[in-house]
Amino acid sequence: MTDHPDPMLLHGLLDGELDAANTLAVEAHLKSCPACLSEYETLQRLRAALASPGLRHAAPASLLDQIEASLAPALAAKPTRTAPTGAWLGGAGVTAIAASLALVFVSPQFAAPGLEDQLVANHVRSLQANHLIDIPTSDRHVVKPWFNGKIDFSPPVVDLADEGFPLVGGRLDYVEGKTVPALVFHRRLHTINVFVQPQGGPGERIHAAHHDGYNLAHWTAAGLDYWAVSDIEPGDLNTFARLFAERAKGSG
Repeated sequence: MTDHPDPMLLHGLLDGELDAANTLAVEAHLKSCPACLSEYETLQRLRAALASPGLRHAAPASLLDQIEASLAPALAAKPTRTAPTGAWLGGAGVTAIAASLALVFVSPQFAAPGLEDQLVANHVRSLQANHLIDIPTSDRHVVKPWFNGKIDFSPPVVDLADEGFPLVGGRLDYVEGKTVPALVFHRRLHTINVFVQPQGGPGERIHAAHHDGYNLAHWTAAGLDYWAVSDIEPGDLNTFARLFAERAKGSG
Protein backbone atom coordinates (compact mmCIF):
# COMPACT_ATOMS: atom_id res chain seq x y z
CA MET A 1 0.00 0.00 0.00
CA THR A 2 1.93 3.06 -1.29
CA ASP A 3 -0.81 5.73 -1.18
CA HIS A 4 -2.55 6.79 1.99
CA PRO A 5 -5.41 4.39 2.73
CA ASP A 6 -9.02 5.48 2.82
CA PRO A 7 -9.67 6.91 6.34
CA MET A 8 -12.44 4.36 6.75
CA LEU A 9 -9.80 1.63 6.62
CA LEU A 10 -8.20 3.12 9.73
CA HIS A 11 -11.56 2.96 11.48
CA GLY A 12 -12.03 -0.58 10.21
CA LEU A 13 -8.64 -1.61 11.58
CA LEU A 14 -9.41 -0.03 14.94
CA ASP A 15 -12.77 -1.82 15.13
CA GLY A 16 -11.38 -5.16 13.95
CA GLU A 17 -13.67 -5.14 10.90
CA LEU A 18 -11.10 -5.62 8.11
CA ASP A 19 -10.40 -8.91 6.44
CA ALA A 20 -6.96 -10.46 6.86
CA ALA A 21 -5.53 -9.03 3.62
CA ASN A 22 -6.57 -5.43 4.34
CA THR A 23 -5.50 -5.74 7.96
CA LEU A 24 -1.99 -6.73 6.97
CA ALA A 25 -1.81 -4.04 4.28
CA VAL A 26 -2.93 -1.21 6.57
CA GLU A 27 -0.68 -2.36 9.43
CA ALA A 28 2.29 -2.43 7.04
CA HIS A 29 1.47 1.08 5.82
CA LEU A 30 1.28 2.44 9.37
CA LYS A 31 4.82 1.23 10.02
CA SER A 32 6.15 3.43 7.21
CA CYS A 33 3.81 6.44 7.31
CA PRO A 34 4.10 8.76 10.36
CA ALA A 35 1.10 10.85 9.24
CA CYS A 36 -1.27 7.89 9.07
CA LEU A 37 0.16 6.44 12.27
CA SER A 38 -0.51 9.74 14.05
CA GLU A 39 -4.10 9.75 12.78
CA TYR A 40 -4.57 6.15 13.89
CA GLU A 41 -3.21 6.90 17.37
CA THR A 42 -5.61 9.85 17.62
CA LEU A 43 -8.49 7.49 16.84
CA GLN A 44 -7.21 5.07 19.49
CA ARG A 45 -7.14 7.81 22.15
CA LEU A 46 -10.63 8.94 21.20
CA ARG A 47 -11.94 5.37 21.41
CA ALA A 48 -10.33 4.88 24.82
CA ALA A 49 -11.83 8.15 26.10
CA LEU A 50 -15.32 7.19 24.92
CA ALA A 51 -14.97 3.81 26.64
CA SER A 52 -14.27 5.46 30.00
CA PRO A 53 -16.38 4.00 32.84
CA GLY A 54 -17.39 7.55 33.73
CA LEU A 55 -19.49 7.72 30.56
CA ARG A 56 -21.49 4.64 31.44
CA HIS A 57 -24.48 4.53 33.76
CA ALA A 58 -24.99 1.55 36.05
CA ALA A 59 -28.57 0.74 37.07
CA PRO A 60 -29.15 1.07 40.83
CA ALA A 61 -29.36 -2.04 42.98
CA SER A 62 -32.91 -1.09 43.99
CA LEU A 63 -34.18 -1.57 40.44
CA LEU A 64 -35.28 -5.18 41.04
CA ASP A 65 -37.34 -4.14 44.07
CA GLN A 66 -39.03 -1.38 42.07
CA ILE A 67 -39.90 -3.71 39.20
CA GLU A 68 -41.25 -6.37 41.56
CA ALA A 69 -43.32 -3.79 43.44
CA SER A 70 -44.81 -2.42 40.22
CA LEU A 71 -45.71 -5.88 38.89
CA ALA A 72 -47.11 -7.35 42.09
CA PRO A 73 -50.52 -5.58 42.16
CA ALA A 74 -51.36 -6.44 38.56
CA LEU A 75 -50.32 -10.06 38.88
CA ALA A 76 -52.01 -10.55 42.22
CA ALA A 77 -55.32 -9.41 40.70
CA LYS A 78 -55.31 -12.28 38.20
CA PRO A 79 -56.57 -15.75 39.20
CA THR A 80 -53.85 -18.38 39.20
CA ARG A 81 -55.74 -21.69 39.66
CA THR A 82 -57.26 -21.66 36.15
CA ALA A 83 -54.53 -19.82 34.33
CA PRO A 84 -52.79 -21.73 31.55
CA THR A 85 -49.08 -22.35 31.82
CA GLY A 86 -47.10 -19.22 31.08
CA ALA A 87 -50.17 -16.87 31.17
CA TRP A 88 -50.01 -15.47 34.73
CA LEU A 89 -47.90 -16.37 37.72
CA GLY A 90 -48.38 -15.60 41.37
CA GLY A 91 -46.15 -15.65 44.41
CA ALA A 92 -42.63 -16.68 43.44
CA GLY A 93 -43.52 -16.07 39.80
CA VAL A 94 -43.61 -12.33 40.44
CA THR A 95 -40.03 -12.45 41.65
CA ALA A 96 -38.98 -14.57 38.68
CA ILE A 97 -40.55 -12.19 36.17
CA ALA A 98 -39.09 -9.16 37.94
CA ALA A 99 -35.69 -10.75 38.02
CA SER A 100 -35.80 -11.59 34.34
CA LEU A 101 -36.78 -8.01 33.48
CA ALA A 102 -34.09 -6.62 35.75
CA LEU A 103 -31.49 -8.63 33.88
CA VAL A 104 -32.18 -6.50 30.84
CA PHE A 105 -30.89 -3.51 32.78
CA VAL A 106 -28.27 -4.79 35.20
CA SER A 107 -26.69 -7.88 33.67
CA PRO A 108 -23.47 -7.17 31.75
CA GLN A 109 -23.63 -7.91 28.07
CA PHE A 110 -21.21 -10.50 26.72
CA ALA A 111 -19.35 -7.76 24.89
CA ALA A 112 -19.69 -4.16 23.83
CA PRO A 113 -20.71 -3.57 20.20
CA GLY A 114 -17.78 -4.44 17.97
CA LEU A 115 -15.80 -6.18 20.69
CA GLU A 116 -16.59 -9.68 19.46
CA ASP A 117 -15.44 -8.58 15.99
CA GLN A 118 -12.16 -7.35 17.46
CA LEU A 119 -11.52 -10.50 19.43
CA VAL A 120 -12.22 -12.82 16.53
CA ALA A 121 -10.19 -10.64 14.16
CA ASN A 122 -7.26 -10.65 16.60
CA HIS A 123 -7.50 -14.42 16.92
CA VAL A 124 -7.56 -14.95 13.16
CA ARG A 125 -4.77 -12.43 12.56
CA SER A 126 -2.55 -14.12 15.12
CA LEU A 127 -2.83 -17.35 13.14
CA GLN A 128 -2.45 -15.83 9.68
CA ALA A 129 0.19 -13.15 10.31
CA ASN A 130 2.69 -15.48 11.99
CA HIS A 131 2.40 -13.51 15.21
CA LEU A 132 0.84 -16.06 17.50
CA ILE A 133 3.49 -16.01 20.23
CA ASP A 134 6.05 -13.46 21.49
CA ILE A 135 7.28 -15.69 24.30
CA PRO A 136 7.12 -19.36 23.19
CA THR A 137 7.20 -21.58 26.24
CA SER A 138 4.96 -23.94 28.18
CA ASP A 139 6.42 -22.72 31.50
CA ARG A 140 3.93 -20.38 33.14
CA HIS A 141 6.68 -19.15 35.45
CA VAL A 142 8.44 -17.76 32.38
CA VAL A 143 5.35 -16.38 30.64
CA LYS A 144 4.00 -14.47 33.65
CA PRO A 145 7.13 -12.34 34.38
CA TRP A 146 7.61 -11.69 30.64
CA PHE A 147 4.63 -9.30 30.80
CA ASN A 148 6.24 -7.23 33.60
CA GLY A 149 6.88 -3.69 32.41
CA LYS A 150 4.94 -4.26 29.18
CA ILE A 151 1.48 -3.82 30.71
CA ASP A 152 0.34 -2.21 33.96
CA PHE A 153 -1.13 -5.33 35.59
CA SER A 154 -0.08 -8.93 36.14
CA PRO A 155 -2.38 -11.52 34.50
CA PRO A 156 -2.72 -14.97 36.06
CA VAL A 157 -1.00 -17.59 33.91
CA VAL A 158 -1.95 -21.25 34.25
CA ASP A 159 -1.03 -24.48 32.48
CA LEU A 160 -3.78 -26.97 31.75
CA ALA A 161 -1.68 -29.60 29.97
CA ASP A 162 -2.95 -32.28 32.35
CA GLU A 163 -6.49 -31.46 31.16
CA GLY A 164 -5.60 -31.47 27.46
CA PHE A 165 -5.10 -27.69 27.08
CA PRO A 166 -1.33 -27.09 27.18
CA LEU A 167 0.04 -23.56 27.51
CA VAL A 168 2.29 -22.71 24.55
CA GLY A 169 3.19 -19.09 25.25
CA GLY A 170 1.97 -15.51 25.28
CA ARG A 171 2.11 -12.23 23.38
CA LEU A 172 0.95 -8.63 23.48
CA ASP A 173 -2.22 -7.75 21.58
CA TYR A 174 -4.57 -4.79 21.25
CA VAL A 175 -8.22 -4.68 22.39
CA GLU A 176 -10.48 -1.62 22.70
CA GLY A 177 -7.60 0.79 22.24
CA LYS A 178 -5.43 -0.84 24.91
CA THR A 179 -2.44 -3.14 24.96
CA VAL A 180 -3.46 -6.42 26.60
CA PRO A 181 -1.84 -9.80 27.24
CA ALA A 182 -2.90 -12.78 25.16
CA LEU A 183 -2.23 -16.24 26.57
CA VAL A 184 -2.03 -19.01 23.99
CA PHE A 185 -3.14 -22.61 24.52
CA HIS A 186 -3.56 -25.61 22.28
CA ARG A 187 -6.34 -28.17 22.08
CA ARG A 188 -5.00 -30.91 19.83
CA LEU A 189 -4.43 -29.08 16.51
CA HIS A 190 -6.49 -26.05 17.52
CA THR A 191 -5.43 -22.76 19.13
CA ILE A 192 -7.12 -20.92 22.00
CA ASN A 193 -6.34 -17.25 22.57
CA VAL A 194 -7.16 -15.85 26.01
CA PHE A 195 -7.30 -12.03 26.14
CA VAL A 196 -7.14 -10.41 29.60
CA GLN A 197 -8.15 -6.87 30.53
CA PRO A 198 -8.54 -5.11 33.92
CA GLN A 199 -12.21 -4.14 33.81
CA GLY A 200 -14.06 -7.02 35.39
CA GLY A 201 -16.16 -7.38 38.50
CA PRO A 202 -16.20 -10.06 41.20
CA GLY A 203 -18.44 -12.56 39.38
CA GLU A 204 -17.17 -15.71 37.69
CA ARG A 205 -20.11 -16.87 35.56
CA ILE A 206 -19.02 -18.00 32.10
CA HIS A 207 -20.91 -16.51 29.15
CA ALA A 208 -20.67 -18.19 25.75
CA ALA A 209 -21.10 -16.75 22.26
CA HIS A 210 -20.58 -17.72 18.62
CA HIS A 211 -19.31 -15.17 16.11
CA ASP A 212 -18.18 -15.50 12.48
CA GLY A 213 -17.56 -19.23 12.82
CA TYR A 214 -15.64 -18.98 16.11
CA ASN A 215 -16.65 -19.67 19.68
CA LEU A 216 -16.02 -17.27 22.54
CA ALA A 217 -16.21 -17.62 26.32
CA HIS A 218 -16.19 -14.63 28.64
CA TRP A 219 -15.83 -14.54 32.42
CA THR A 220 -14.69 -12.14 35.12
CA ALA A 221 -12.69 -12.74 38.28
CA ALA A 222 -10.74 -10.60 40.74
CA GLY A 223 -11.19 -7.40 38.74
CA LEU A 224 -10.16 -8.89 35.40
CA ASP A 225 -12.12 -9.68 32.24
CA TYR A 226 -11.18 -12.79 30.26
CA TRP A 227 -12.15 -13.71 26.71
CA ALA A 228 -11.23 -17.09 25.25
CA VAL A 229 -11.54 -17.41 21.46
CA SER A 230 -11.14 -20.57 19.38
CA ASP A 231 -12.69 -22.80 16.75
CA ILE A 232 -12.96 -25.75 19.13
CA GLU A 233 -16.39 -27.04 20.12
CA PRO A 234 -18.39 -24.80 22.50
CA GLY A 235 -18.43 -27.50 25.18
CA ASP A 236 -14.65 -27.83 25.07
CA LEU A 237 -14.19 -24.06 25.25
CA ASN A 238 -16.53 -23.75 28.22
CA THR A 239 -14.65 -26.57 29.95
CA PHE A 240 -11.40 -24.76 29.25
CA ALA A 241 -12.79 -21.49 30.67
CA ARG A 242 -14.00 -23.21 33.82
CA LEU A 243 -10.66 -24.95 34.37
CA PHE A 244 -8.75 -21.72 33.71
CA ALA A 245 -10.87 -19.81 36.24
CA GLU A 246 -10.36 -22.53 38.88
CA ARG A 247 -6.58 -22.71 38.41
CA ALA A 248 -6.19 -18.93 38.25
CA LYS A 249 -7.54 -18.57 41.78
CA GLY A 250 -4.41 -20.17 43.19
CA SER A 251 -1.87 -19.14 40.59
CA GLY A 252 -0.97 -15.79 42.13
